[in-house]
Amino acid sequence: MTTTEGVTRIENHLHREEYRWFAVYTRYKGEKMAFRQLSRKGIQAYLPLQKLVRQYTRKVKTVELPLISCYVFVRIIQSEYVKVLETEQVVDFVRFSRNLISIPEREIDIMRRILGEGWEVTAEPGGLHKGDEVEIVAGNLTGLHGRLLEEPNRSQVLVNLDRLGYTLRMSIDKKLLRKTNDRLA
Repeated sequence: MTTTEGVTRIENHLHREEYRWFAVYTRYKGEKMAFRQLSRKGIQAYLPLQKLVRQYTRKVKTVELPLISCYVFVRIIQSEYVKVLETEQVVDFVRFSRNLISIPEREIDIMRRILGEGWEVTAEPGGLHKGDEVEIVAGNLTGLHGRLLEEPNRSQVLVNLDRLGYTLRMSIDKKLLRKTNDRLA
């Protein structure tokens, strides 16, 4: 967001003619379906998948899982924006402080190169800090906003949900959170 003489302007990196990469947020465990739906619509989409070997009680199985849960990347121009949003498994575009920011081609290439090596990779949400505004992005509480209060350990956080007029404290997996605003004081 940029501010000019007290007026806040939201950045939008969509371009009329130049294709740019954007991240879209999908329904929980809907990444593969969203990818197929977008591809059927003629949208260039990228779903970073990694092959992992899982040990079950009676067998060993190789599975393909998304590198980043609930994310698919699309390379679009401005006229394809609504077509992406109308896709059943797509929830919304990932925004940074309400800004629609494109992802540099080099970051998409880095993911492709790393996954091409066949190494097991873990993507962890970065940049979550005490005081950040966050949104729950999966499960029955999808869409609820709150504020990150504490980080008791690497996999759990406490969130203050005050949209209902109450303060609720809960422990929730960081993978189910995404930052929605700049860090608050």
